[in-house]
Amino acid sequence: MTTVALYARVSTKDKGQSTENQLPELRRFAQAHGYTIYKEYVEHESGGTGKRSEFQALFADAHLRRFDLVLFWSLDRFSREGALPTLQYLNQLQGWGVGYKSLTEQYLDSVGLFQEAIISILATLAKQERIRLSERTKAGMARRRAEGVQIGPPTKSAVVIDQIRELKQRGLSSYAISKALRMSASTVAKYVLG
Repeated sequence: MTTVALYARVSTKDKGQSTENQLPELRRFAQAHGYTIYKEYVEHESGGTGKRSEFQALFADAHLRRFDLVLFWSLDRFSREGALPTLQYLNQLQGWGVGYKSLTEQYLDSVGLFQEAIISILATLAKQERIRLSERTKAGMARRRAEGVQIGPPTKSAVVIDQIRELKQRGLSSYAISKALRMSASTVAKYVLG
């Protein structure tokens, strides 16, 4: 006998929507397949973060193997954090021996025919997500360099250290010195104390 956890979520931004659009269908599917429902995890929160109380409770119970399968309406109801975190959630469930199934997306089934293909697609999307993040980070750093901001720790030249100490002796704060020399206040404080 398969024990399932039902997960239903609507965003706080989804005006007029209710998990009652999802739950009856999830219950019907579980009953039609002879599944025993362990618990219903229901949320009215944004799916943009994993820091959702019921989502975390679902994973805590999955870790303890209190059910065999997580049944949710659709992947975007399960998580909207992007491909990489979503892939990590699905892999984590499978690592604990817990399957997953989307009611409205028949291809998204941990024991289905397309399981490996879908995971491969999600992994590819996650890789592209990491590449885009890396590109945005590099572009931001290049822009900051072009603005004259020092990226990374400053060189430990005696001239810079002398400048910091001289400005400190004139009564400037570490923050004011950091702005004048375009470095972090914590770096200035390190050289003042050093």
